[in-house]
Amino acid sequence: MHTKISNNITRDLVKLIENKDINSVFILTDELTKKYCLPRLMKEDAFRGSYNITIPNGDEHKTLESAVKIWTYLTENGATRSSILINLGGGMITDIGGFVASTFKRGMEYINVSTTLLGAIDAATGGKTGINFRGLKNEIGTFAPAKAVLIDIDFFRTLDDKNLRSGYAEMVKHALIDSRESWNEIMQFDLENFDFEKLKPLLQKNIEIKERIVEQDPKERGIRKALNLGHTFGHAFETLSYRIDEPVLHGYAVIWGLLCELYLSHINIGFPKEDIRKLRTLIREYYGSFYFDCKHYETLYELMTHDKKNESADINFTLLSNIGEIHINQTASKEEIFECMDYLREG
Repeated sequence: MHTKISNNITRDLVKLIENKDINSVFILTDELTKKYCLPRLMKEDAFRGSYNITIPNGDEHKTLESAVKIWTYLTENGATRSSILINLGGGMITDIGGFVASTFKRGMEYINVSTTLLGAIDAATGGKTGINFRGLKNEIGTFAPAKAVLIDIDFFRTLDDKNLRSGYAEMVKHALIDSRESWNEIMQFDLENFDFEKLKPLLQKNIEIKERIVEQDPKERGIRKALNLGHTFGHAFETLSYRIDEPVLHGYAVIWGLLCELYLSHINIGFPKEDIRKLRTLIREYYGSFYFDCKHYETLYELMTHDKKNESADINFTLLSNIGEIHINQTASKEEIFECMDYLREG
């Protein structure tokens, strides 16, 4: 898989699909990317004969029903294993598009064109695909790398502050698992005045951090679990937010999860409290609070037991003893997990 920050998205895409072995092109969008992003592609002659499949936007539509709709469209419009699917969108589109492509006729090639900061850092890169199932996030999926991943920062200019901050949360996570130098760089980025030129080298470094880890462990048997820092709590928060009909963005759930898991790292293996305080200050200023109470603790705990990293009855965490010092396959007692929830709510 090749990830590229592109200066000319249409030119780079045309190069990838101008191949005599590709007999048809399908472009998957949600309603927003169909409106704001697809027109750029359709200016190129190479895409004039392509097929567009559109599903509703929002993670609540990353479902088996949506996958069936896409498979049906591919079948009815003559897609073959020599066709290619371009997933034009954020993480929801690249997740479900990759899943559909990896399973259609036992696998067709696909390209991810990430249109959100979160999607570029998180879902588009790394070869994980998936759909939500029975209220559980990414419960069904495959490991199936894209033919290529293209990122055009100009697409990010259509995002509001909340969606930009959602993406930035995953950058914080990558910095924490990488080095103190990366952590300092990320924490110095000005979220008040989002400078896309200053973002570009940070984004490149983030992608390299993730690709380096994925290359070592493509199927998440070992070190790739480091990329799940913040996600054991974070996915539980995100799922609960949909259940109580107050949905939160993925990056917000992750950064609250990071605070919990760094606190767990502190009480179990001595992660520095000063760095937790810095993260807590950032969260107070830009992310606010996740409003839940003690009656939700058992539900959150139950959701964590379904986490895909779990290999036994224990809940599996990635923890840090210091920035860049990773400890995978860590466990915690129910009391410790509830203590972390208390810590977040005190925020």
